Amino acid sequence: MSWTDWMRGQEVEPSLYAADLSRLGDQVRTLLDAGARIFHFDIGDGHFVPPITIGPIVLQWISPLVHEAGGRLDCHLMTMSPERHFGAIAEAGGDSVTVHFEACSDLERTMADARSRGLGVGVAFNPETSPQVVGPAVRGADLVLCMSIEPGYSGQAFMPAALERVAVLRGLLPAGIHVQVDGGVGADNVRELREAGADLLVAGTSIFGAADPGSAYESLARAAV
Repeated sequence: MSWTDWMRGQEVEPSLYAADLSRLGDQVRTLLDAGARIFHFDIGDGHFVPPITIGPIVLQWISPLVHEAGGRLDCHLMTMSPERHFGAIAEAGGDSVTVHFEACSDLERTMADARSRGLGVGVAFNPETSPQVVGPAVRGADLVLCMSIEPGYSGQAFMPAALERVAVLRGLLPAGIHVQVDGGVGADNVRELREAGADLLVAGTSIFGAADPGSAYESLARAAV
C-alpha cells in the first residue's frame, strides 16, 4: 500500500509530539475513534534540531494499535543522516519517513534507501529554504512538507508567509505529490492552507491542547474539507 491508498482526500494528521505521553495509548484510541487515520510521529536527534524527542522504542508500542484500526504512521525525521534510522523505523512499524532537504547530501539516494525498506517517502524543507530550490529535487517523493515553523519544538506560532510558500510549492509539483504543512496549524488557518494547496495538515497543540482532542480533531477535519 502507499500514500495513494491511505489518503481520503484531505487529511488532518494529529502530531503525537504534542500528546500527553503518560496517556499516549488512550489519546491515540480517542483520535482513532474520532476518525483520524494518519498520525504524525516526530523524531528529533538533538543535532539537526535542539531537542531529542520520541523515537522507535515508542513507535513500536503504538504501531499495532494504529495499524489494527487501519491507520498509518508518518514519521518526520528531524535528524542528520536520516537514513541511519530507516531500518529501526521500519522494524518498529513506521509506514513512511520524511527527511529534511537540508540534512541530505544525496537526496535521491536517501529516498531510494527508504523505498528499499518498504517505506513511503517525504521531503521536508525549513522556512528559510525556497520552494523553488526544493521543487525540482523531490520528483521521486510521495509528499513535500513545507514547515510553517522552525522545526524542533511543538507549540510555536504559525508563520503567515507559509501560505504563499505552500501555493508556490503546489504550483511546482506534479499532481501526484502531496503537499504537507506542519507547525501552528489550527482552526484559524486550516481552510486557508487547504485553499493554498495543502492536503496533509499536521496539527499538534490545536488537537492535544484542547480539552477534548477527539472533538478538536473532528472540527479541524470538517474545516479542511
